[in-house]
Amino acid sequence: MAPKRRLITDSFKVVKRVRIEEKKECPVVEEKEPETDSPPLSERERDLEELKKFDLDWHYGPCIGITRLQRWQRAERWGLSPPRRVRDILRRHAAEEDYTHCLWHEYPL
Repeated sequence: MAPKRRLITDSFKVVKRVRIEEKKECPVVEEKEPETDSPPLSERERDLEELKKFDLDWHYGPCIGITRLQRWQRAERWGLSPPRRVRDILRRHAAEEDYTHCLWHEYPL
């Protein structure tokens, strides 16, 4: 007679898990509304925020090693349509280093 094939359940006892009928309810966390009492941004802060967005947008190419205006001009040559507002900000503040250099200009390459 051929040896009997053994099942895995012959070696290991079958344990059935009991289904939990009631799921534990997660406490509902109410979202806080943003405070509208925050002071409005100054023109300088708005401009720098706009330039920061420009730096972080890789659609216009890398920004390390060149000024923001050079990057804007390069993107314009390539037909990437960089924001005109960025160019206007850069031209108004051409002498200020906070405006001319990208976020990472102080970091070594």
